[in-house]
Amino acid sequence: MEYFNNQPPYRGVGGPKVMKKVILITGVSSGFGKETSRLLAENGYKVYGTVRKNPLSDTPVHHLIMDLTGSESIRTAVSTVIEKEGRIDILINNAGMHTGGPAETSPMENIRLQMETSFLGMVSLTREVLPHMRNQVGGTIINFSSIGGVMGLPFQSYYSASKFAIEGFSEALRMEVNQFNIKVILINPGDFHTSNSANRRNYLAPTGPDDPYREQFEKTLNVIEKDEANGWPPDLLAKKIVRIVECGYPKQRYIIGSFEQKLAVALKNLLPGKLFRLILQGHYKI
Repeated sequence: MEYFNNQPPYRGVGGPKVMKKVILITGVSSGFGKETSRLLAENGYKVYGTVRKNPLSDTPVHHLIMDLTGSESIRTAVSTVIEKEGRIDILINNAGMHTGGPAETSPMENIRLQMETSFLGMVSLTREVLPHMRNQVGGTIINFSSIGGVMGLPFQSYYSASKFAIEGFSEALRMEVNQFNIKVILINPGDFHTSNSANRRNYLAPTGPDDPYREQFEKTLNVIEKDEANGWPPDLLAKKIVRIVECGYPKQRYIIGSFEQKLAVALKNLLPGKLFRLILQGHYKI
């Protein structure tokens, strides 16, 4: 294990001892967060993972109750880690939610919850951690965006909007905190076989018979859920995150997905907007 900033934290009998880097990761009850936190702990890191309820015991990951929509909950979680460890070396903003439905008819309460959880909650937690990283003159922030954060996805407009917001925030923050030796990394996963489909169905718009988008939404939703069902297992992404954490000079962005998904990102940047839109519409049967 490396010393943080190449400085040994203390010396004891037998010479210098290595400090385990302290990692705070959100949303570890399932999916990416569960696999990533487990692998990081198995690789010798001191891992604190947040869950909204039912923390587990008898695990190498230290679970904390935290709700991204509650500012006091966020402050308590961060202060708990600082009190126990004195530092937070790596923050992994993994937690979020996934709404779906037509932009026009989706309930406003779902839209607010999407933005408050996936974007504003992430911002609040990052702001709570940053003073500690500044004081220790270094740290790494890993923000989970999505392929849907670099291209708007039909009938996932508010999910994409929250990820676009994470993109802009991360790019600006990276420049602001560079003077304090703090790195900001974006992760853009493609389709993985997680609980996204099930979770999204908890927040679908009530597209009844009078909804003008109902027929098209159901066709597109079938494509979305098929893509997710055929996606990669989350442990593949977790292994990639461990390699990024262990990398001395990480890239600013990692697009993690199939060849076709990486190609789509490249085409988004190369093709005229209208042509790329037609390609997306064809994929989603619009």
